[in-house]
Amino acid sequence: MSIEAGHSSRSRFFFEKYPLKRSKDAVRGLFIWFTSLMVTAMIVAISFQWLDRPIALLVHRGPHVSNNSGLWEWLTHIPNPLIPLALIAFVGLGLRALIARSLSHYQAAAFVCSLSVIFAETAKTQLKFVFGRTWPETWTGNNPSFIRDGVYGFNFLRGEGAYQSFPSGHMAATCAVLSVLWIWYPRLRWLWTIGGLAVGAGLVGANYHFLSDVIAGAFLGISAGLLVNAIWKVSGLFKIAGWRTDAEMR
Repeated sequence: MSIEAGHSSRSRFFFEKYPLKRSKDAVRGLFIWFTSLMVTAMIVAISFQWLDRPIALLVHRGPHVSNNSGLWEWLTHIPNPLIPLALIAFVGLGLRALIARSLSHYQAAAFVCSLSVIFAETAKTQLKFVFGRTWPETWTGNNPSFIRDGVYGFNFLRGEGAYQSFPSGHMAATCAVLSVLWIWYPRLRWLWTIGGLAVGAGLVGANYHFLSDVIAGAFLGISAGLLVNAIWKVSGLFKIAGWRTDAEMR
């Protein structure tokens, strides 16, 4: 199965033939996303008020990772290659499509993942500036933190490095990839779930982020993956060779 550059008649044919289904699916998708946004906001608010500080104190008093070692610390490094790999994949596969070379199914999945990571990274940077939240611990640059200075909360529109805890960029990048893989490879959803939970646990367990930072980052990454995949599906920019429409299979 390959994906060829060109105009996709498949999506256009389907949406022209079934406009009512398209409308219902669009409304349903928007409703689910906005509902998820409100639920996430409520969970983040609850975590901010009652869970973040007790968890940060518990982690600080337990086996610590100040020497940059241990399981929690290792888990936080899993997302590190995602952004450079996304840029490489985007440029490489984009150039391949530009010269009218087909993309395999796996290459197409990698391309969508790269777009999702790039979008999540861009959105994360802007949101960190907007919310301006301090970090749980003092790690670099003598940053003010909850553990050392008792500083806790949001400082809106303050984008210095000391105020960039919310949302978690590592979690956003991780879920940006995993949400795409969740759609493209549903048989491995158990693996994608474990991967996301492992990174989130590492970020909280190493006291790099508050729990609410991780929750917000996860929602951002999942949203990025869903939106980019939806755009890919209906844009008509690529034709999937070997696929047939529902009408053609009848």
